[in-house]
Amino acid sequence: MLWLYILIFIISCILLTLAGERLVSSLMRIARFLGWREFVVSFFIMSFAASLPELFIGITSALQGIPQLSFGNIIGASVIHYTLAIAICALILKGIDVESRTVRATSLFTVVASILPLLLILDGILSRADGILLILSFFFYISWLFSKQERFTRIYDGLALSYLKEFRTFLKDIGILILGTILLLLSSWGIIESATSFAEIIGVPLAFVGILIVGLGTALPETYFSIKAAQKGQSWIILGNLMGCTAITASLVLGIVAIIYPIRIFNFSPFIIGFSFLILSAIFFLFFIRTGKKITKKEAIFLLSVYIIFVLFQILFAS
Repeated sequence: MLWLYILIFIISCILLTLAGERLVSSLMRIARFLGWREFVVSFFIMSFAASLPELFIGITSALQGIPQLSFGNIIGASVIHYTLAIAICALILKGIDVESRTVRATSLFTVVASILPLLLILDGILSRADGILLILSFFFYISWLFSKQERFTRIYDGLALSYLKEFRTFLKDIGILILGTILLLLSSWGIIESATSFAEIIGVPLAFVGILIVGLGTALPETYFSIKAAQKGQSWIILGNLMGCTAITASLVLGIVAIIYPIRIFNFSPFIIGFSFLILSAIFFLFFIRTGKKITKKEAIFLLSVYIIFVLFQILFAS
């Protein structure tokens, strides 16, 4: 069985590679056709798609009466978004420019959205009322973003194709987006299943599985997608994708899970490291975004170091 899980893991990684390569190009063409900024397209279209694994895991775990797995999953994935994913992309681009006021404002909402569940669960339960509050916070941001057209529209020059040909290309790109999303979901599920099975064989706590292993598995699609975008020099897509996934899972997804089955934590000790590093990485990410209007190579190395320390602490704590 161990070799079967290894095979599933390898195949899933190959599918992830193929899907990510196609999605970057198609998403850029969709943005051009709609006249939307790449940041907004990636924040909504790709982020919603990449957040589906967290949503499926959340609903399934809630229906099975173990929503703590989903809670740990979202904590682990958020830490990866703030550290490992951003760091790799910044190193590839030799720094990520953050000139847009919309991006900087979104970074503030993303950090607040990711920390809010931690505050709400300090009483030992993320109730249905808390879940509704999380969902409302997400829709509040959406209404703000679309309240002014200049925040999400962009004029593209040099479109020489006829409208009919552009529309056909648009439909083709939508198909590629759907197919790529399906491949991302299949590959992420394969990675999650194989990684979870490894954890069962080794024998580690459920919180450890959720935060470190499942969190890594569900964060792979948006992380790989962001890396491919970095290789193409699309920094807006990187930030939109990663911040979108973080905000959606911490507010909308976690809110849905709490409504289905309130999340109760009787023992916070397995979550202490995850809580601490999520807050720490979110604060540093926000600081780097809002000072200097750029995430530099040095800051990227620092964020990468934070993730490595996080993993080491988790492993030492689990052992």
